[in-house]
Amino acid sequence: MNRWLALLPLAALLALGLLFGLYALKRDPKVQPDALVGKPVPELVLPALEGGRATPLREALGGEPALLNIFASWCAPCEIEHPVLVDLKGQGVRIVGVAYKDAPENTQAFLQRLGDPFAARLIDRDGRAGIELGVTGVPETYLIGADGMVLAKHTGPLTPETARELLAKAPR
Repeated sequence: MNRWLALLPLAALLALGLLFGLYALKRDPKVQPDALVGKPVPELVLPALEGGRATPLREALGGEPALLNIFASWCAPCEIEHPVLVDLKGQGVRIVGVAYKDAPENTQAFLQRLGDPFAARLIDRDGRAGIELGVTGVPETYLIGADGMVLAKHTGPLTPETARELLAKAPR
């Protein structure tokens, strides 16, 4: 009887492992939460990178279609996507950058080293704006309409192809 009691925790652990394993097999890892798509961009006020002036996000977006890029200097995929953002700026695409959980001096060094593709640069030091935006990781890019509506979201580094697909969702 004592042997069976000793094996009970092991049996419970195996049962839990089996339960979690079966649950994971039924989930699609490519599914990304797009909770904000079709809704207005949140009413956020963030400090500007230069000078720290409190800036409403909608004001930074400029009342025109824009990309909202969530990035960080410590993020390797952000560095990979950066040339795509610089190229988009050269094509006249308005991009607003939000440095996520990053120190302003690190963000400035990152932009000086790689180039600055952003029309406006904001800081989300503690990640609270990221919660409002539904950020699941960096980089993430949102397509925002002129009316402030979130039209689409891309999770992960932008490539030229994914950037074209994202921009194609903008009304013409």
